Amino acid sequence: MKLTKRGHYSVKALLDLSLQPPGTLASVSAIAQRQNLPAPYLEKLLIELRRAGLVESVRGAQGGYRLAFAPQRISLGHILEAVGETIDPFEGAAQQGDHAEDWVTISLWNRLHEKMKTALYSISLEDLYYDARSWQAAQGEDANFVV
Repeated sequence: MKLTKRGHYSVKALLDLSLQPPGTLASVSAIAQRQNLPAPYLEKLLIELRRAGLVESVRGAQGGYRLAFAPQRISLGHILEAVGETIDPFEGAAQQGDHAEDWVTISLWNRLHEKMKTALYSISLEDLYYDARSWQAAQGEDANFVV
């Protein structure tokens, strides 16, 4: 599995939203500026995340985005799934083999895939937030938080 720009930017955007007080709206431009992300691309990702039900949007001059659920209810797996990221260990390759060794390898990768999938769906946005805060504290950085 490789976390692409889509996945990385999506996680950064949702972590940014998790910093906002509950119910507070954040504009695309504000998130993009805080996280140093390209606003047009971020807007497309937020639309995908809204369609997946992870964020809510409000239109208008005072509009913006907010999390649809508490950060502890949104998993890394949900975020990656929402923007089309895959954790498929075969990435479209055939899962067939002619020899016993091939089946052993396939079985191993299938088991690892299931473990990774379980892990991704058990890591919440809240966990990622606290991990980032812990790392930041260990680095001696001030309270200005950029994911």
